[in-house]
Amino acid sequence: MGVRLFLLLCGFLLAIAQVQAVEITSTYSKLEVGEKCVQFEADEIGGSFACPGHGGYGVLFSEYDLRTSIFYGFVGDWYADGAWESFQTFNSVNDTIEWRLHDGVPRASILRWFIEFADPATGSPTPETRGEILVVSKVAQPGASDACVMAYVDARANADANMLARKAADDLVATFRCRIDEPKYVGEEGLKTGFPVRTFSP
Repeated sequence: MGVRLFLLLCGFLLAIAQVQAVEITSTYSKLEVGEKCVQFEADEIGGSFACPGHGGYGVLFSEYDLRTSIFYGFVGDWYADGAWESFQTFNSVNDTIEWRLHDGVPRASILRWFIEFADPATGSPTPETRGEILVVSKVAQPGASDACVMAYVDARANADANMLARKAADDLVATFRCRIDEPKYVGEEGLKTGFPVRTFSP
């Protein structure tokens, strides 16, 4: 075996060892808007709140016109300049956030969103007619400001939705470029997905 080939092989094995050495786990926190959050924007149709998350990584929660947008971690000043990720359809979110930790550091999050489709018989949303989407987000690290949605999983269309969401979080977080890469649906996409929308300031 030549010296060059030997060194390349050693580097490859070292890279594999480094990847395998990362411990990926989950922990959970509650999103309690109005109780433990600080409101910093408000008008007649909604407002924005800074909420505690996990290990010093916060949650920025906004709700306007019955639609929600959430960013995680150290998002920086660009959030205040009009960043928004949500769905065209009226929506709300669950109160339990799953954080994907890499060696104890929050790198991604998973949160269940409810898409409010109306029952044709009544004209009002019901638990049976609404969509349920697991939104997989990148958690901004200190100094990086890279918070955004990376993927969506239709929880009604996929029996293994939680596993799909965790795999997407773990696979995408290292390379996903916020404001450049487009989030996509992972797994089967049903009829009640709510049409994602996203806006970032220049």
